[in-house]
Amino acid sequence: MKRIARLLAAALLAFPGMALAQSTLRVVMHSDLKILDPIWTTAFIVRNHGYMIYDTLFALDGDLKVQPEMVEHYDVSPDKLVWTFALRDGLKFSDGSPVTSEDVVTSLKRWAARDPLGQILWSKLGKAEAVDAKTFRLTLKEKTGIVLQALAKPSGNPFIMPKRVAETDPYKQIEDYTGSGPFMLKRDESKPGDKTVYVRNPYYKPRQEPASGMAGGKVAKVDRVEWVAIPDQQTAVNALLAGEIDMIEAPQHDLYKLLEADKNVKLEVLNKWGNQYIFRYNQLFKPFDNPKIRQALLYAFNQKDFLDAVIGDPKYYQVCKAMFVCDTPYATTAGFDDKYGGNIAKAKELLKEGGYDGTPVVLLHSTDLYVLTNMAPVAKAAMERIGMKVDMQSMDWQTLVSRRARKDPPDKGGWNALITSTGGVDSLDPLTYSFIAANCDKAWFGWPCDEEITKLRQAFADETDEAKRKEIVEKIQLRAAEYPTHAFLGQYMTATALRRNVTGAVVSPVPVFWNIEKK
Repeated sequence: MKRIARLLAAALLAFPGMALAQSTLRVVMHSDLKILDPIWTTAFIVRNHGYMIYDTLFALDGDLKVQPEMVEHYDVSPDKLVWTFALRDGLKFSDGSPVTSEDVVTSLKRWAARDPLGQILWSKLGKAEAVDAKTFRLTLKEKTGIVLQALAKPSGNPFIMPKRVAETDPYKQIEDYTGSGPFMLKRDESKPGDKTVYVRNPYYKPRQEPASGMAGGKVAKVDRVEWVAIPDQQTAVNALLAGEIDMIEAPQHDLYKLLEADKNVKLEVLNKWGNQYIFRYNQLFKPFDNPKIRQALLYAFNQKDFLDAVIGDPKYYQVCKAMFVCDTPYATTAGFDDKYGGNIAKAKELLKEGGYDGTPVVLLHSTDLYVLTNMAPVAKAAMERIGMKVDMQSMDWQTLVSRRARKDPPDKGGWNALITSTGGVDSLDPLTYSFIAANCDKAWFGWPCDEEITKLRQAFADETDEAKRKEIVEKIQLRAAEYPTHAFLGQYMTATALRRNVTGAVVSPVPVFWNIEKK
């Protein structure tokens, strides 16, 4: 081995232009990437992109415990009002400039303007300040138990950007993608509909601990990652079997058997916490401005119909009437025991009580994201079964993501309803679960506005006693049954398909590409 190394070194000296072969990981993600600002949207593909090029202050480990990432250590005053954080030594952005506490504070402010949990934290905040280049401080007006929870949330995490970038209006997309994470975006080689290219960030300094969930050492072990756009699932699977790509983030469930039959391919469930399906109402316009009509769909929908249409194999799905995910600390079916069973008679009764007048429902339908493609047709059939008119409009997922932010009337480019999914770890309590937020213009797309739900979420944030927190969760669900912000349509899990020469994939609620090796 030493002789080979000497020969290689001699070759590099003799031929200065010679370079070592780069390791490239070619991956098909669940969706094409078109939006590059992780604060702009909650779409998972944009969140995943965020973790490629940005780092975070804290993160959840494999046991969902909060661990420091960019933070070296922190102190909390005896009265729990003053939180002081020190950054790790040697942190740099991908342009080589140092990460400072001013970058952090500015990034936090931009994040808090858009993120529901960030908004709650900021409402408790008296002051956020940079103490010195490596130290920042959050001074609260009143105690809250959500500081670390907010800074470590898996989706909607406050990614750290340079101050000059984070000063961008939170309602305007950034144009500078200088990052703080293990990879860098090669924008000159990236093109929507073709591929997104990342290369190793030479300035990134990982933690020393082993990778665990979203936490630990984020060591980039491949030189280059390409997210290849192959919208057709069968084509993507054929490419994986042929060795043309290395990984498919979320292949269709009905293709699992084909993948399992190939000795060069393996299936791994990397997100053991799964996902939850969401039907979202737009409450700005008829007919879903009326809670009775929203209630009608809670009875009309049958979770099993949706899960069978997309997932198929009960091994990978679960009918669940607990809003905050079954088999978790805050799981309860309060308010929903009699719903999601396809009770057409009850749904028609509520539709009549709500005075439904035949207003067409513009239902957005994603065509290129297989875990959603069959969902809208099932919803359309159920809605028509109870007498609603449905205008299902089909589009690719990134177009849907852009359109859902519009508040125009449905007949002028807006919408009435859409279906999406959210991660199980993003649904564990009323604070991380953005779909229950009902704070009007600051709420997730659909903009529900309910003072009672908002007060209950705030009470949950303020409460530290777990028994009382569970009581508040029940009250929130009971109110959500009366004033629905959304319908939840069951839980499912997916497996990731990899070539067998790809190792080290981290079990995590978010697909991450540190620690992965290609042999």
